[in-house]
Amino acid sequence: MRIFVAGGAGAIGRRLIPELVRRGHQVTATTRGADKLELIRKLGAAPVVVDGLDASAVGEAVARAEPEAIIHQMTALGGGADLRHFDRWFARTNELRTRGTAHLLAAARAAGVQRFVAQSYTGWNNARTGGQVKTEDDAMDPEPAKAQRETLAAIQALERAVGGAPLEGLVLRYGNLYGPGASDELVELVRKRRMPIVGDGGGVWSWIHLDDVASATATALEHRLTGIYNVTDEEPATVANWLPYLAEVLGAKRPTHLPVWVAQLAAGEVVVRWMTEGRGASSAKLRAATDWRPRWQSWREGFRFALGVGPEVPSTSARRVA
Repeated sequence: MRIFVAGGAGAIGRRLIPELVRRGHQVTATTRGADKLELIRKLGAAPVVVDGLDASAVGEAVARAEPEAIIHQMTALGGGADLRHFDRWFARTNELRTRGTAHLLAAARAAGVQRFVAQSYTGWNNARTGGQVKTEDDAMDPEPAKAQRETLAAIQALERAVGGAPLEGLVLRYGNLYGPGASDELVELVRKRRMPIVGDGGGVWSWIHLDDVASATATALEHRLTGIYNVTDEEPATVANWLPYLAEVLGAKRPTHLPVWVAQLAAGEVVVRWMTEGRGASSAKLRAATDWRPRWQSWREGFRFALGVGPEVPSTSARRVA
C-alpha cells in the first residue's frame, strides 16, 4: 500500500522505512531538514521536507502523496537527556503529539485516508501501584512527577485523539528503546560509571529494540489493528537486573549504588521514581492478535548482540518479573 511516514529520519523511521519497503509498500517520508532528504531517499522512500507543526504544509504533503495509511513517528529530542527538566526536554515532542497529531488527522480526513498509526509510550507513565507488569487496560500514573506532567498529558491527548477519530486508529505504545541511535547516551553513561542503581533498583523496565519496533509497526498496520497495543520484548526486568548486566556487556565496571535521598538531591524525582517504582508492560495482546514476535525476545540477548560491543556475557538467566 502507499504509506506516509511522518518523521522518517528519526531513530525509528530509519528502521521502519526499509522494513516497509522490504514488504512491498510504497513509502513517502517526511523530515524537518533538507539535509536528511538524501538519507530518506537511500532508505527507499520518497522524501519531503515538512514541519509537523505547520498545518498547511502537512495537509499539502499528505494530499500529494495520496497515501492509504499514515504512520506518525514525529519526535524532536535534541541534545542530551535532561531528566530533571523532563517537560522542557520534551516540549517540542509534546507539541508534535498534540498539535502535530491534530494536523495529521485533519490531513487524513481531507485526503480520505482510513488507516492511522501513532507512536505512544509505555514505561515511566504507568501507574506505580499494583502489579509490576501492566497491560493496555491498566491506568496511567494519576500522580506523575511534577517534571513529567505536561509530557504525560501530551501522551494521553495523542491517544484520545487517535482513538476518537472516525478512521482505523491504532496507537502503539513502545517500551524503552535501544539500539544504535536510541541508546547511545545510555551506553556512554554506563561505560563512564555515571548511571548508578538508586535504592534497591526495584523499578521495572520493558525494553524493545528498534528493529523489533519497525517489524511490529509494519505487522500491526498490515493486520489492520485498531485500538492500543504495547510493543515490548518478553522479559520485563528490574533496574537491579538489567543495569549491571549492561555494564558487563560493555566491559564496564559494575554500577555504583546511591541511597534514594542522595539520588533525589543529585538527579531529581524523575530518576528516583523510574529507578525504584517503575512498572513494565506486556505485549501479549499484540502477540495474540498477530504473528509478530520480537527478534530479541529479551534485552539480555539484545544488549549483547544488537549493541555489538563488550565481552562474552554469562549464560545465567536474569530473574524474570511475572
